[in-house]
Amino acid sequence: GGTPPTLNRRYLLSPAPRPIANMSTPPRPNNMKMSEAHASIEGRDSKARPSLFGVTQLSTRRLRSNSGAAIPQDFLSDMSPAEINSVAPPAPVYKIVLTGGPCGGKTTSLARLSPYLRERGFEVITCPEAFSLLVSNGMPFDYLGAVEGMDNVVQDTVMDMQIGLEDSFERVLRARGKPAVLLCDRGLMDGSAYMSHEAWDRLLAKRDIQCVSELREGRYNAVFHLVTAAEGAEPFYTLENNAVRTETPELARKLDIMTRNAWVGHPNLKIFDNSTDFERKMQRVVDETARLVGLPTHMQRITTKFLLKQNPDLGAFPEDVTYQIFDVEKVYLYEEDISSENISDEYSFIRKRTTINKDGNGAGSVYGWTAVQKTHEGQVIERKRIITKREYNSLFNSRDKSRHIVNQKRISFLWNIQSFTIHEYLQPVSNICILHAQVRASPDRASHDGEVSIPPFLEVDKKLMTHSEEDERYGAHHISMKH
Repeated sequence: GGTPPTLNRRYLLSPAPRPIANMSTPPRPNNMKMSEAHASIEGRDSKARPSLFGVTQLSTRRLRSNSGAAIPQDFLSDMSPAEINSVAPPAPVYKIVLTGGPCGGKTTSLARLSPYLRERGFEVITCPEAFSLLVSNGMPFDYLGAVEGMDNVVQDTVMDMQIGLEDSFERVLRARGKPAVLLCDRGLMDGSAYMSHEAWDRLLAKRDIQCVSELREGRYNAVFHLVTAAEGAEPFYTLENNAVRTETPELARKLDIMTRNAWVGHPNLKIFDNSTDFERKMQRVVDETARLVGLPTHMQRITTKFLLKQNPDLGAFPEDVTYQIFDVEKVYLYEEDISSENISDEYSFIRKRTTINKDGNGAGSVYGWTAVQKTHEGQVIERKRIITKREYNSLFNSRDKSRHIVNQKRISFLWNIQSFTIHEYLQPVSNICILHAQVRASPDRASHDGEVSIPPFLEVDKKLMTHSEEDERYGAHHISMKH
């Protein structure tokens, strides 16, 4: 008997260290001496710099603890190679959330992605859904209403479990020292779909979470939302493969919308609807994963852009359209020499993304690093990494001073099961507003995937043709140039 021990939530919320760049440096040999390992880590800043995507490209790379603080040299002698890897990983670890409504294909996607990635050299661990673990191990559904406030206690517990599982699995993958992918069966933001706004806000306040970006883009590289079969593939809606789920088709559609809205604001939110048959839906998930981790794929990323006549009026947005507002600071770094004969242009930039709350104030920032390569065939290849505030500030000091710092206001929202972001330029220009619509084009369905459902509450001036001179002229890379 007795009262269970209080969980140290502040510890549980400390994210595991994140990769800083596309860390392509091969793992250290097992026979490397500890002193050589320490020298390898501490000396990376001063060594000759390889191509744009090499580990030493980011001069701020340091051995970090889980909190992001530098580890004193005295402690290095007590650390094994695996422990050093866990805090300064020599290879990238990608963290992908698979979410969506009931019977959307999550279980099948997880089963497809694991062998696909392993066969191509990645270490893979699947993080199970915390709520399903509770139910499958004896917690009945009637617990949720057994005592007043019990549902919120369960969601609090689910978050504890999810954080602990994800951080533990990620630490193991980092210690392994090889390129890896952590596939998460749902993520931390999913809990908000099953709680009222007031209860969710109380839960965040209880955990001292200042901004949801900590649980969203600050934690995961990408979010894949698989739309329930009850939305567009009704004859195939079934719950026979998941004993934990009991939703009717109507409830499944409602939960799908709520889950979708929970992740609005993540810059890499990908929605997989039921416009194709199930097998092609699964292939789209595989192709998007391949693109994210840098594997060859026939699917090309297409961002269809539209020049808006004027800045959007948020008051004209329908009440059922959830949106998130961000202030974005984009800073271009000095460009390196072209690293390959197949590349026509390459550059990199850092970005600070600050969430703006309902009062119009900044509520927390996340930081990222992006490297872009353009091939002679017109393909654009991007590599993205989450970085810390300290790393951002260090890179900011080595920015390309021949370019302006670009400031934008961004509005992210969903419309007709498509993801949109409005880029409203603030500096160095203030009279340009671009609508970005995320679509996909594959060889067998290019015409359909390129369709965009324009929100009727926005006024479009014209479409900007992909890779055209006009498209380039309205891009941040061009606008940042000092004339």
